Order: sequence, then C-alpha cells, then structure tokens
Amino acid sequence: MKATSPSRIVLSLALLTVLTGCAFAPEPTVDRSAPAQWTQQPTDRTDRAGEPTPGAKLTVADLQSWWSRWNDAELNALVDQALAQNLDLAQALGRLKQQRLLMGVASAAYQPEVSGGIRTLQDVAAVDSYFHASIDVAWDLGLFGAREASQRTAHAELLNVQASVRAASVALVADVVHRYLDIRMAQYQYGLFAERVALDERTVQLLKVRREQRLDTTEAVHQATLQLTQSRAQFIALKESQTRAAHALAVLLGRSQPDPKWLVDGNAQRPSQHPALDLQVLPADLLRTRPDIQTAEAAVERAAGALGLSRSALYPRFALSGSLLFSYNLTQNRRTTADHMPLVGPVIDIPLFDWGRRRSQADADEAALDVAIMGYRQSVLEGIADVETALAGLSAQRKRLDLLQSTQTLIANRDAVLARRQQLGLASEFSRLSEQRAALQNRSEMAVAQGAQALAYVALYKALGGAPLPAELQAAEPPAEGRQP
Repeated sequence: MKATSPSRIVLSLALLTVLTGCAFAPEPTVDRSAPAQWTQQPTDRTDRAGEPTPGAKLTVADLQSWWSRWNDAELNALVDQALAQNLDLAQALGRLKQQRLLMGVASAAYQPEVSGGIRTLQDVAAVDSYFHASIDVAWDLGLFGAREASQRTAHAELLNVQASVRAASVALVADVVHRYLDIRMAQYQYGLFAERVALDERTVQLLKVRREQRLDTTEAVHQATLQLTQSRAQFIALKESQTRAAHALAVLLGRSQPDPKWLVDGNAQRPSQHPALDLQVLPADLLRTRPDIQTAEAAVERAAGALGLSRSALYPRFALSGSLLFSYNLTQNRRTTADHMPLVGPVIDIPLFDWGRRRSQADADEAALDVAIMGYRQSVLEGIADVETALAGLSAQRKRLDLLQSTQTLIANRDAVLARRQQLGLASEFSRLSEQRAALQNRSEMAVAQGAQALAYVALYKALGGAPLPAELQAAEPPAEGRQP
C-alpha cells in the first residue's frame, strides 16, 4: 500500500509516534536483595582467651589476586602463565571479540538501505530492448519498540559472553591453585610416609628379635609385617594422585607435558599456609563478582528483548521506501518519457490473519521473562549458599587442625617421657615405637587437614567469584563505587 500524498505521509508518521510507546516491553524487575552479613564468620585463629583474632582484610578488589596471599612465587608465576596460555580462556576471549564486532550490526536492520540494479529486457512483443538502471531505498523505522528490543537483545548476548569470560577466568585460577596445592601436599606427604615405612621396618626387625627371645609371638610379627605392607601401598595411591594433578596442571597451562619437578617423589618443605582472613566482601557484592549471577542477568535481558520484539510484531510494521528508475530504449536509441519519476511512500505491513499466532508468541515470551527473573533470583540464592558453605568448611577445617595440634602436643609429651626413661635404662627402643608411629600418623593427618583447609580457601574464593579481570573486560567494567548491586 503506497500513499502519494505528502500530507498523508506526515499524518501517518504522527500517528505512529503516538502509538509507538504502547509496544515497549516493561522494564523487568528482579529481586537483588541479599543478607547484610554472612552467617558464618571466617576466623582462622583465636587468642589465649579463645576469642577470634582478626586477619588480613579481603575486599572485592583483592579478589582479583587472591592466590597471592599464599606468598608463593612459583604459584604466582603459574597463575600468570595460565591466564596467558590457557586455551579455554582464549576461546572465551575470542567469543567476546566476536560478539563485540556483532554489536555494530545490532540495529542494522533499522538503518536506511540503498541498493542499485542494472538490467536489460525486451517488451512483450519482442520488438524493443530496454536498458534499466534503478536506485532503491528502504528504511524500516523499527517502531513500537522493535529497534530498542533488538539493541537490548544484542546487549544481552554481550553480557552473556562477558560473564562466560569471567567464569572461565574464575574456574581457571581456582583449578591452577587446586592442582598446585595437590602436588605440593603429595610431595610433602612422601617424607612423612617414608618415615613411617622406616619405623614399620624397624618394628618388624625388633619383633623378630623378641620372637626369638620368646618375648613376642609369630602373630605379632605377622601383624607388624602387614602394617608395613599397607604403609608401602600408600605410596602408590599418593603417586597416582600427584601424577594426575601434574598432568591436569599442564593442561591448564596449555602444555602437553607437565614440568618434571612436579613429579618429583618428595619435598620436605611444608606448603606455605594461607594467612588469617577478615572477609570484607558482603553478600550483595556477589551480584557483580559471581559470573553465574551475571549470566542469569543476561538471560533476563535477553528475555526482555525477545518480549519487546514479539510485542512490536503485534503492531503494523512501517517502512519508508523510494525508487528512481532510468530507462533507455536500446532499439530506438532514445530515452522513454516516464523514466525519471521517483516513487516515495510508506510501506505498511498489517498483521491480520496471523495476529493470533503473534499474540501467542508474545504471551510465551512474557512467560519466558518470568522464568528468567526467577532464574536470576535462584542464582543469587545459590551464590549466597555457596559462600556460606565454603565458610562453614573453612571453619570446620580450622577446628580439625586445632584438635590435631592438641593431639600432637600430647603425643610429643608422652614420647619425651619415654625417651627420658630410655636414657635412664628404664625403657627400651621398642617401647617408644608405638608413640613414634602415632606421632607420624597424626602429623600425616595434620598435613591432610592443612591441605583440606587450603582447598577450602580455594572453594571460598571461587564461590566469591574471585579472578583477575581480563583486559578485554576492564574497559566495560564501571568503577566499584559507581555500580549498584
């Protein structure tokens, strides 16, 4: 349908301007409420009176370099290498670059399009041949919120890709620290296991002597030999765990083979301990640090954009079109008389016969938006629960370490008494073996608890969304004081 009267065109455009506001999708309202404080308090040390002592403060800004709190230069270097060489993160950054390029064409459908064409044809009687050249202009006005909805959808896709980049960064750093701590803990445990095997071997030797002197039985020798075999078998499981962690770390760094020093059997040095923690990151901060919450927010934006497009489809689509034709009669070698008249006017696409289908689509998109809003709230609740769980795990490992330390003190005191009795000739070497083995066993359990505590820290930082912000995201990240949760 084309109108040739300029007054009709002006009147139609004025009417469209009034009606355009009716089609906009409402701004989605999401529940961003969060508790004011954490239920679990991340205290790691107590004073002599049993009161918790404050540790180093951890703010939102500190989450970007949380692994540096171990003060381990090798770990810092590994994280830097992983951020530079990891293939999963590189793929996520590539998708981010791709999406940013696509943002430039988000509203291209609502920009004026100019096309031209050249062709030759004959009339029906095949008497004359004509040369036609035309210039055509089409402009979809994107009324009733169509343009804005398209831009919103494109922006939602960008938010989603940005969240995936942050998720890849968070997972990468956590996995690198996790695997590195597994390797270091396995190497430290080798020394403890070696001492235990040596002690069990000495126990078997002394029991054999006691059996010859009829001071012990063959059954006692058998039980001690069985204990020695079990101690030696633990080396196999320890080596398998270390090898698995070393190869996993190599993959994270984009390498085909692990560093040989990661596979060394023993390292007497105990892994460095994480300092006490005074958590300054609040539950509301998760809204801008956890990538899954950002992904859920992008889903809400995407659903709102889809609803805007489906609602705009309920209204007529208006476009402006124009055409300028030049025609030349090649047979008679002259220009035609009606070749220079431009055609300009609106094009109206009215949804009549398929309006019911469009209405159903709009209703379905509205329901999808409600689902996305609920998904956002679910992600917020899960994020808070993840941090609370990590804090509870950290507290449990601290208490476990305190109990093991108390046990170690009791064992050491008892062994000191037996050592003194041995010096005085009141006890033998054999009488001290059980205490010495108990001390080694407790030291091994303390090492396991310390490793579990370190991994609880990793789980906490991962739950908080801790990771360095890639340079590709820093430009789009608003200042911390300017962001609203």
